[in-house]
Amino acid sequence: MVKIIDINCDVGEGVGNDAELLPLVTSCNIACGGHTGDEASIRATIRLAKKHKVKIGAHPSYPDKENFGRKVVSIAAPELQQSLEEQLETFARIIEEEEAHWHHIKPHGALYNVVAKDDVLATVFLEAVTAYTSGRYMYAPPGSRIAQIAINSGCKIHFEAFADRNYNKDLSLVSRKFENAVITSPKAVLQHLRRMVLEEKVKTISGEVQPIQADTFCVHGDTATALEILMYLHEELPKYNIQPLK
Repeated sequence: MVKIIDINCDVGEGVGNDAELLPLVTSCNIACGGHTGDEASIRATIRLAKKHKVKIGAHPSYPDKENFGRKVVSIAAPELQQSLEEQLETFARIIEEEEAHWHHIKPHGALYNVVAKDDVLATVFLEAVTAYTSGRYMYAPPGSRIAQIAINSGCKIHFEAFADRNYNKDLSLVSRKFENAVITSPKAVLQHLRRMVLEEKVKTISGEVQPIQADTFCVHGDTATALEILMYLHEELPKYNIQPLK
């Protein structure tokens, strides 16, 4: 029996590899100008995603280009909500102009991790995106607060796991402060992903195996070996009866 999976990737982040990555994934998360990106990059990335028939998502974040959205920002809730609304308004306008289908929304970086645990900020995020959730999915960690609050409010969820990131025992991601946070070896990513897909389990950084269920699996576009990882997965996954969605 063939297992069909969705592989997503963060793109439109100025790394310069989008044209190479997008043919190898099935959905993408496009930076909306918070942590990086602008109207030109959003438009160009949407066009690339359309060309390769990749599902398109918005990737809003803390307004923090200096730290690429990967540090928690001390910002008042109303200011954060306004920034997120502005990011999504820009994305919505451009995707409509490009006549593309908007499939999902995924928070970026530090914001992704914070709303997974913090009810208040999860609610702020959902209030900011509520105008855009109808008919679309939210990508969120399984068991997270944002996922539960979103489900309770009627939002559709795709649970997400990370193919190129290590996990702690509580299924939080290992902080990027540590050298072992990111998995850069294509073979190690394959092993990590295979276990999550076929066994619905993940081996944590402490060596324990924990249950995990996901609908979509992320490879970060700015991981140094992202292209090598995706090319390797493209070749190897079919050998284990795992196929990308498209």
